[in-house]
Amino acid sequence: MKTLKPVAVHKAVLTNQVLEYLDPQPGKTYLDVTFGSGGHTRAILEKEPTCKVISMDWDTRAFELFAEPLVEEFGSRFTMLWGNFAHLYKSLKKAGIEKVDGVLADFGTSQVQISQRPGFSVYRDTPLDMRMSPAHQKLTAAEVLNKSSEEKLRELFFQLGEDRNSKLIARAIIAERQKAKFRTTGQLVDLIDRVVPAKGRKIHPATKVFQALRIYVNDELNNIQALLSTSLSILNPEGRLVCISFHSLEDRIVKQFIVQHKDQFENLTPRVVTAEPEELRANPSARSAKLRAARIIG
Repeated sequence: MKTLKPVAVHKAVLTNQVLEYLDPQPGKTYLDVTFGSGGHTRAILEKEPTCKVISMDWDTRAFELFAEPLVEEFGSRFTMLWGNFAHLYKSLKKAGIEKVDGVLADFGTSQVQISQRPGFSVYRDTPLDMRMSPAHQKLTAAEVLNKSSEEKLRELFFQLGEDRNSKLIARAIIAERQKAKFRTTGQLVDLIDRVVPAKGRKIHPATKVFQALRIYVNDELNNIQALLSTSLSILNPEGRLVCISFHSLEDRIVKQFIVQHKDQFENLTPRVVTAEPEELRANPSARSAKLRAARIIG
């Protein structure tokens, strides 16, 4: 293993654009289904001093690390809700919440999750887990690598990771696991580093494979579909849906959903919204962020 790089502190992306399209109003209630480190939640609470924000996350560490300052500063205006946004309707019903005036979802993986959760970082040698919430997900990345066929791995890396070396990597994994089962990220990173040609590398050669495994293990695309469907039933008239994607498949799901429900949603972003140059200079993580928004026709 090469020398591991430090992980940067996470910064919420497209915050100004989130506030523009969510447009928090006095006395209204907003739902941030991806609390993370609380950056977007804080921005909403600060933007409109009389609104309320219900923040949801299925990673308990997010609340443990970042919720306390918000509780102290905003009191009853800030509410925490633990759970997977794929089961949003049930979580809200259990909490006694029927409707909200806006839903925000940031589908990116925060730098905090990458540094805290085992298996997420290509720069840390940890168990090949990759579950955002072990309480919600049983399948681990190690199981996927050790039990899947070569065809399945190739398809996974190509479709979910958009990795041009998917065939080469899948074949190498099958050969390698006959010698020893995959247990750590270090094993996988070293293998990919050996088999992927060095020429033309712009990012770490294991990045897209890790992305594909994370999406698959956490069933992220189906979770997004479930969230979008639920948004129709929980948003008040004129309520807004704002989604930030970092992967073309995620963005396509959001775009198609808004178009398919044009009788219920007004599309606020006919053209996808991306980061301004100033934000990109301050936060390179925003380079892949794409925002789409819609408003319930009331």
